[in-house]
Amino acid sequence: STACAQASRRKGNHYSTSVAKWSLNQETSELWLPFFSATMSDISSMQVDDTTEPPKQDEENFDWTAATIAQAIAVFCLAGLCEIAGGWLVWIAIRGNSNGKKPWWFALVGSLILVIYGFVPTLQPTDSFGRVYAVYGGFFIVLSFLFGWWLDGDKPDIGDGVGGAITLVGVLVIMFWPR
Repeated sequence: STACAQASRRKGNHYSTSVAKWSLNQETSELWLPFFSATMSDISSMQVDDTTEPPKQDEENFDWTAATIAQAIAVFCLAGLCEIAGGWLVWIAIRGNSNGKKPWWFALVGSLILVIYGFVPTLQPTDSFGRVYAVYGGFFIVLSFLFGWWLDGDKPDIGDGVGGAITLVGVLVIMFWPR
């Protein structure tokens, strides 16, 4: 990339080191970028301003609206449904419950649902990976109590309800706090 920068300077072109990985073939003067290849003469007229600051992270420019809030909560609930239902199907096939074990294919279906779960958080309207997963943890806690009650009859007690409510309020503050 140093050779490319020097060649670019010799041609009078500006370049940016924030661009994806790139290289210059010394013999053919061919510049290579992922999904783009051109000779130096092809790009001699291109000017890229290397003094431009990179765009700010999404969270700093992101505005929550009623639609994005609804989307975020729906995606958290869908992720919880997939993770808990998939995990429960594997659990019930391997360990069983008071009604016994289920057939092996419950574990297979549960595993496929867990693979789908891996993609669900990418539907979130914000790009903050760590924040999305942290907040999802709170939703997972509450949804686990509810699904455990529905699927196995394990009724949450008062401590579960209070702890779940505190968790949910806490993660909603984390997610929607103005930034």
